[in-house]
Order: sequence, then C-alpha cells, then structure tokens
Amino acid sequence: MNGGAPAAAPKPTSLMSDAMMERRGPAVEPREIMQEGDAGLRITWADGHECHFTAAGLRRACPCAQCVNEWTGQRMLKPETIGDALRINDIAIVGRYALNFRWSDGHETGIYSFRLLRELCEQSGQ
Repeated sequence: MNGGAPAAAPKPTSLMSDAMMERRGPAVEPREIMQEGDAGLRITWADGHECHFTAAGLRRACPCAQCVNEWTGQRMLKPETIGDALRINDIAIVGRYALNFRWSDGHETGIYSFRLLRELCEQSGQ
C-alpha cells in the first residue's frame, strides 16, 4: 500500500448530448393524457406543450416488432393498410414511461414511449 492520499475517482462523462438530456425532463413527462372521442388523443406535457394525435396516425407509427423489423429497423407495416376510421378501444399506461393502445383493428402490442410520442408530435410540426 502506498501511504499517499487515495486516488481521485474518475470524473464522470456524459454520453448524452444536450438535446438528449433535455428529453429526460419536462419535454417527455406528460401532465395530462386525454382521449378525445374514439379516434383522438391529446397530451399536455410538463413543459406546457400540447400534442394532438389521431388514432390512425399513431397506429401507422406503431413501434412493435410486428410493425418494425427488430434487426433492420425497416417498417413492416404498410401505412396505407391503416384506414382513417381506426378507433382507440383502450389506453393503458406502461410503467412511468409509455402508453399501450388497443386498436379497433385488434392490434395491441405496441409500446409507445413518452419520448416517441413527443418526437412524433414534433415531427408533425405541432
């Protein structure tokens, strides 16, 4: 043993960019989740931003392994196969990080993280 002072612990480094770090805060924490009719969803985020989604739009973006190839990331679900009349039959909260929908077409395996929902909202220009 050396009699000197203990070695300083290595300084932690962040692998996350500033934009990614922002995604951990109020931008991805829902304050209110409201189903609007049979085919709409509104999320108000903790940062005050409000997003509106249609059932068909969310279903077309389903992130499950049946809809997106797990290995390649290629979308397997063809958007044109999802009609605009699609309805939300049920919504469940998954842990503290996501939503799961039961759609009128019988599909129910997608887990939509709050981060994904916020990104979909921003991509749509809301």
